[in-house]
Amino acid sequence: MPDWNAAAAEAAALAGAWSEARGPGGAILLFDTAGIRHAAAGGFASLEHGLPFTPDTPNRLASISKHFLAATLLLEEIPLEAPLGTLLDGLPPAVAAVPLERALDMTGGLPDMMELLWQQGVPFTASLTAEEVFSVARRIPALNAAPGTEMAYSNTGWRLAQRILPERRAVSYPEALRRRLFAPLDLPFAFPEDESVPVPGLATGYWWDGAGWRRGRYGLHFSASGGLAGSATALARWAAALMAGRGPLAGILERLAAPRRFADGSESVYHLGLVRSALGRVALVGHGGSLPGYRNHVLMAPELGLGVVVLTNREEEALWPALRVMAALTGEPLPAAPLAVPPGLFAAAEGPFWAELAADSISVMGGFERLVAAPGGEWRSLPAYLDIRLRAEGPDALAGMVGGVARRLLRVPEGLAPDPALAGEWTDPVLGTGLRVTPEGEARFDWAGGIGARCRLTPLPGGRALADLSHGPWRHRPCLWLQPDGSLRLASHRARVLHLHRRS
Repeated sequence: MPDWNAAAAEAAALAGAWSEARGPGGAILLFDTAGIRHAAAGGFASLEHGLPFTPDTPNRLASISKHFLAATLLLEEIPLEAPLGTLLDGLPPAVAAVPLERALDMTGGLPDMMELLWQQGVPFTASLTAEEVFSVARRIPALNAAPGTEMAYSNTGWRLAQRILPERRAVSYPEALRRRLFAPLDLPFAFPEDESVPVPGLATGYWWDGAGWRRGRYGLHFSASGGLAGSATALARWAAALMAGRGPLAGILERLAAPRRFADGSESVYHLGLVRSALGRVALVGHGGSLPGYRNHVLMAPELGLGVVVLTNREEEALWPALRVMAALTGEPLPAAPLAVPPGLFAAAEGPFWAELAADSISVMGGFERLVAAPGGEWRSLPAYLDIRLRAEGPDALAGMVGGVARRLLRVPEGLAPDPALAGEWTDPVLGTGLRVTPEGEARFDWAGGIGARCRLTPLPGGRALADLSHGPWRHRPCLWLQPDGSLRLASHRARVLHLHRRS
């Protein structure tokens, strides 16, 4: 039996801490297949105006939006097995060959557009329309990896999938959402594709810069990958209907959460806009969402018909609070803290792959995940976006699986000097990206007017170095590594296709 009282007390404690801190806040809702069972909220939706955050305050859902698009594609009977090039015109050959289902389950190898733009010096606040982003997508020269070989989070497949509806069904995505989902279920969601589109009552997003709360801003076209806005009440009603299979949602959750497999037959934790995980003996599906100033998570336990929604307008982790409430609700223990984690920076013997460990977290090529203990003295991620299982091989080596791929990493020695061969002016002939590296180990990522982002490089062995670019609350750390022919590649976990050559 679910312990609603214990879960309500946990939710109230979390929300109470937001109110006590007199900062941004959020709402936490508990629900079952019949509907909402309890709601807690605290903190402010607007610091400037002193408006409280309530369960009915609209918030940006960010990537929780993804499974709404997946459900719409299923209801519109779009063939998920079809290559993207048969559904959309004008795609580059490598992208056109990717099956839609792999573009959606993050095994398509598609470079993430946001990180690809960052690597070209574009700031995260730059306002870019859907067509401007698509114009870059049409010039993607290659994939990060062969489809089906690796799970690497990317919004690009979802951006492209949104365009399929008007091209193949002559209906815009907002209209398809309204017709297929929102009207039949009476759900008050909005789909503002640009930051300038007003959403009445929308909470202001905030992130902490070390001294105070700053407003979050995201300039890119939001797209179906993360553009929905709605309240915690609306999201809990949606999730309850999804678990119950009400109206048009009959059988949809089962299709969204059906097993997804790599090319070798092994199973991936990422499905169609939902991530599979577990809390003790309870199987969970859910998804997080992050935009500058907004962090959210929804968790569902379909076999029990229970769920938790956490929506916040503060740049803090939302998965762990959702797990705390779910643990109180189900009586299952929270995952144990990892033991004997060797903190520090590690890198593969060659290539761009690297990871940095802290006591309870890991950054893999810039992708952050929390770590917990796993059987046999190993560690695993709480897969918000990336499935990780690692073990130590002595104090200076790590081995395991990251995104379905076997990796072995070695500790990076301290005090390395910048490799002089990295110095120079570089350009990507396909996308026109410019990069300048000084002999002292500083890099500038050129953008319009020669403004660009500057940073100090962290040297790695073997003609490699890590950049460190700040994008508001987000940190982007692409790896530069020299090729045998003297060219230079640039890669993060989500975008690995830039290939630069020296300017003569």
